[in-house]
Amino acid sequence: MKSDKSILLAFILNLAFSIFEFIGGTFTNSVAIISDSVHDLGDSLSLGISYFLERKSKKGPNEKYTYGYIRYSVLGSIITTIILIVGSIFVIYNAYERIWNPTIINYNGMILFAIVGVIINICAVYFTRRGDSLNQKAVNLHMLEDVLGWIIVLIGAVVIKFTELVVIDPIMSILVAIYIFIHAIKNLKVALYLFLEKTPNDINIEKIKEDLLKIKNIIDVHHIHIWSIDGYNNYATMHIVSDDDSIKVKQEVRNKLKEYKISHVTIEIENTKERCEDKYCHVENNEIAHHHHH
Repeated sequence: MKSDKSILLAFILNLAFSIFEFIGGTFTNSVAIISDSVHDLGDSLSLGISYFLERKSKKGPNEKYTYGYIRYSVLGSIITTIILIVGSIFVIYNAYERIWNPTIINYNGMILFAIVGVIINICAVYFTRRGDSLNQKAVNLHMLEDVLGWIIVLIGAVVIKFTELVVIDPIMSILVAIYIFIHAIKNLKVALYLFLEKTPNDINIEKIKEDLLKIKNIIDVHHIHIWSIDGYNNYATMHIVSDDDSIKVKQEVRNKLKEYKISHVTIEIENTKERCEDKYCHVENNEIAHHHHH
């Protein structure tokens, strides 16, 4: 349960920090810090959601969820991402107002807050660095973004101190928000593709078909469906036409598919005398069947 513990810890740290940050932003009058606090609040909420859904996703399969609860982790990533998208739009809007109506900024306070921010977030990155579910990757990415955001704020604060260019503050906050927004959209795409059962990106069905047809005594392969539950575990179903011993054929197919990180395969074996009932079946099967009849 290593991942859960680290997510919970990051959640508590982040929540406390975003409150501290909001006070700091108000105190220093810096919209960049306030926008960072919104972003951090979003992160901590999403970490909380992640924590519960990640825990749920560890439950094994049962009669209600025959694939287990892995998709809950993906759901966590979707909710998180939406929070971030809304947050970043809110930040951009506020900062835009600030560009036209600049206010006085306490840059020394900003510098101090930014230094604390960098330190705390480096700790958080360190805590969440291990983890390979989409959810944990999203979490670690947030932490890295936070460090980046704070380094930008720190540089900005120093520049403001020496140049008195107050407009730098809202501009920085817009840049950070745009960066968050673009990343969030990318994350959302990955998660939505999983829900839409899109064939995983690194899998080429034509190529798999060619590979399987090279196996001795496999006459045809059709109805190939490949999908992923969580971006790591790939599942497949297919029909194989063969007159050979089915146990041997299945074993060879499974071994071949392991190379493609397909762990769970359901195989329907048909012999050449059968006709696949499905109308989507390729003509060539039926032709094979006819040749054998005559």
